[in-house]
Amino acid sequence: MSDNGKPTYTEEGKAFERDMSYVPDRILAGERSADPHDAEYGGRSDVTVWPVEPGRYRLVAARACPWANRSIIVRHLLGLEDVISWGAPGPTHDKRSWTFDLDPGGVDPVLGIERLQEAFLNRFPDYPKGITVPAMVEVETVQVVTNDFPWITHDLFFEWRDHHRPDAPDLWPDDLREEMEQVMERVFTEVNNGVYRCGFAGSQEAYDDAYDRLFTALDWLEERLTDRRYLMGDRLTEADVRLFTTLVRFDAVYHGHFKCNRNKLAEMPALGGYARDLYQTPGFGQTIDFDQIKAHYYCVHTDINPTGIVPKGPDESVWHTPHGRNKLGRDAR
Repeated sequence: MSDNGKPTYTEEGKAFERDMSYVPDRILAGERSADPHDAEYGGRSDVTVWPVEPGRYRLVAARACPWANRSIIVRHLLGLEDVISWGAPGPTHDKRSWTFDLDPGGVDPVLGIERLQEAFLNRFPDYPKGITVPAMVEVETVQVVTNDFPWITHDLFFEWRDHHRPDAPDLWPDDLREEMEQVMERVFTEVNNGVYRCGFAGSQEAYDDAYDRLFTALDWLEERLTDRRYLMGDRLTEADVRLFTTLVRFDAVYHGHFKCNRNKLAEMPALGGYARDLYQTPGFGQTIDFDQIKAHYYCVHTDINPTGIVPKGPDESVWHTPHGRNKLGRDAR
């Protein structure tokens, strides 16, 4: 931990590696997953299955965090607002936990806690790992259920189907599933996590490698999106949600703060237009708060921005400009 009590993310001489071990529990509609492709869950002994039950859980997800932003968007797209409540921590946190400093009295109004850490410790008194968002918390016991972010959005789609709004999009179309999984894997390793490998590189060699991998992937995406509206064609899927939360932060944070500065997103015609298209789609843009995003990255990551100064730009009005992508496919909204 740094001297100012903020968490540290870089390790001198080493490449950044993300710890992907989370509380692995699942909220399922039955004894087993409703997703026929779900090979990850087979009655694993380390997974506790919780039942789907409206009002039982609270999604704790900060607007500032791209991983949490996924779950906020998917919850809205599927119409689950009245089924799963949402608690929004503020944009900054210390070594211990995300806090509810934006709520009156600094306390989540439903869970009655100041720090998300309390929900983890209520279930695991000796919880040794970092406190991450998004997290599903059982309201009655104020205990964390899971913080395994890829599975949270997966299960919001497959397991809560009985509670989706009637015109909810098919975010996991079966006929596109195999290719979609491959696209999402590359987006995660090279883009979602790639910007972090640049920003938290502990050596020049690690940074150079991360930078080259990131822009190779962005060039691939630019080409892919030149003649298709969405990643999988003319249908909006979870793959688009996962890519969007990185792209919307690119010019405001990753370009400068994380040294991903070959070019801005706004300078890539297909990717820039694609990101604006999604931003202007109901369920996406209203989840974005650029002030919170910049406060999070520039004030929390003080190991790479020791002054904590937050930049004023870039101009947010660009997100509301025409994208012209409707002609690439039918409107999937």
